[in-house]
Amino acid sequence: MLNRRILRIKAFKAVYSLAENPDIELRELEGQLERSCEATRDLYLFLLSIVGPLTQEAASRLEAARNKFNPSEEERNPNMKFAQNRLAPMLAEDPDFVKILSKKKLSWDQCDVLLRHLYDTIRERDYFKAYMESEESSLKEDAALWADIFASEFDDNEELAPILEDISIWWNDDLEYALNWCCRTCESLGKGEPWKLLPLYMDEITGKGESDRAFVRKLLRTAYAQFSAYCDRVGANTSKWDLGRICVTDLALIVCGLAEAAAFPEIPEKVTINEYVEISKFYSTPESRGFVNGILDKLIKEK
Repeated sequence: MLNRRILRIKAFKAVYSLAENPDIELRELEGQLERSCEATRDLYLFLLSIVGPLTQEAASRLEAARNKFNPSEEERNPNMKFAQNRLAPMLAEDPDFVKILSKKKLSWDQCDVLLRHLYDTIRERDYFKAYMESEESSLKEDAALWADIFASEFDDNEELAPILEDISIWWNDDLEYALNWCCRTCESLGKGEPWKLLPLYMDEITGKGESDRAFVRKLLRTAYAQFSAYCDRVGANTSKWDLGRICVTDLALIVCGLAEAAAFPEIPEKVTINEYVEISKFYSTPESRGFVNGILDKLIKEK
C-alpha cells in the first residue's frame, strides 16, 4: 500500500522530530515510524467503512419520508437505487472486513451530523443525479459511484478534518493517499473481486524490489546515526546562514536526502534529490525548493 514517496515522507517526519529533539532515542523514532505507516492503512479502512453508514442514512431518509402522515407519490415509491447499492452489503457481509474494523475500533457511529450533511451534499451532485437517473443497474455502476464519492467529497471537507484529527494524530497528511486506495478498491469490487486487506508495503503487492519496510527503516537509521555529521556538513556549506537559522524542515529534508544517497547508492542521485525537493513543496517554505536542491546536489557530489 505504501509507496516509496510516502515512506520518504514518513521518514522525513521522524527526522524532523529528531531535529526538534536531539535527545530522542532511535527505538522511539522507529516506533513512531511503524505507527505512522500502519495508521495510513487504518485511515483507508475507516474511510472505506463509510459505505455502510452512508447507505443506511439514505435508506433511513427514504423510510422516514414513506412513513409521513401524508407522503407524496414520490415519497411512497422512492428511487431506491442508492439505498440498495451493492457495495454496502458486500462489505457488511465480508467477515474479514467486519473483523478488522471491530478489532481496530473504527466506526462512524458518532458522526451522525457529518453523515447527514454528506448525504445532502451528494444528492445535489451531477454525478449522483446521473447515477440515479440511469436505467443501468449493476455492481460496476454502484462501484463507480462510490469511487466518485471518495474522489470528490472528502478532501478539504471541513467537517471531516476534526473527526480524523480526534481519532488519530497520524492521519493529518494521509487523506489524499488513503482516498486514492479507496477508489482503487471500488474499482476492484466493481469487477466482482472480493475485498482483501491491503498489504502495508507496495513491494508486498508487486513482489518486486527490495523490501519497502527495510528501505524506510534503513533510511531512518542512517539519518539518525549520521545526523550530527550531516548537520555539520550543511552548516559548513551555508556560510551565509547560521545552522540555527536554517528552517528545521529544510534541515530534515537535506539529512534524509544525504542518508538515502549514502544508504542506497544504487538509487540515482538525481532521483533522490528530486524526491526531497518534491516533498519540500508541501512541507516547507516557497524558497525551500531551490535551497534543498542546491545543498543536496552539492553535498551528495562531495561524498
